[in-house]
Amino acid sequence: MNSAIRKRLGSGLANLLVIILIVYILGPFLWMAIASFQGENELLKRPPSIIPQNPTLDNYRYVFTGEIPTAYEVKGQLRSRISQEARLIAPALKNSFVVSAVVMVVNLLLGTPAAYTFARLKFRGKQFWYNFILGSRLMPLIAVAIPYYVIIKNLKLLDTYLGLILIYLALTLPFTIWFLSLYISNLPREIEDAALVDGCTPLQALLNIVLPLMAPGLVAAAAFAFMTSYNEFLFARLITQSIKSQTGPVIIASIAGNPDASYSLISVCVTLGLIPPLILAITMRKWLTEGLSASITFR
Repeated sequence: MNSAIRKRLGSGLANLLVIILIVYILGPFLWMAIASFQGENELLKRPPSIIPQNPTLDNYRYVFTGEIPTAYEVKGQLRSRISQEARLIAPALKNSFVVSAVVMVVNLLLGTPAAYTFARLKFRGKQFWYNFILGSRLMPLIAVAIPYYVIIKNLKLLDTYLGLILIYLALTLPFTIWFLSLYISNLPREIEDAALVDGCTPLQALLNIVLPLMAPGLVAAAAFAFMTSYNEFLFARLITQSIKSQTGPVIIASIAGNPDASYSLISVCVTLGLIPPLILAITMRKWLTEGLSASITFR
């Protein structure tokens, strides 16, 4: 077997492995999206239809308007499989988005100057406070669940956006500060020093010199803060009690935990929940790639 044949076989095997990996990763999501356009009867057939035979928007229409899908009007089907909780997914996802967006913005507003302080300035106790911040991120969430609940309860912030935001900031800010401080440390300091010599204050150097250079890192940190808050379940379940503040993961878990829930409506809820992260990944993919790639070179 000559080298050309071996090269083609190696390339073909690599392509096959890539295809298998893509199917393995994307398969469940694609199946969930396809199932959301199928009626319950079609979805429960054996063997199930991979491609919908009669695609319908009735499941989405029910989630947003309450109009019962025609598939459930078949004799014997109109029962609890209607999954009334599915009607709550739209306001729950709105709650998730609002809370996550606020956490993301506050992370950048507070985390960026804090990271710059640790990366560039010298002050007493710097190493202690840096280690304290980093160590707080390593604590298991379940270990602080009850203390956080008691604090939020005493502040009278149960079942509120602000209660969730405060907890999620405590969970995400340490990572943001650590990540951005390493990112800033990896940037060349000569331009900054020249600006300081010319009379710029450290804040002016941060705003005018450092921020434009660290844009990919800011996007990566923002995406982490958003996704951590958007996907968080433990504290959202613990401190929220009504749809006034309950988030997407809580409602999806409530629907999926119903043994008689509609698989089609579960698929709709999961598919809708995937839309904001997908939009975030698509719109910010360039900066995300640059920011995460740069982290490999961190000292």
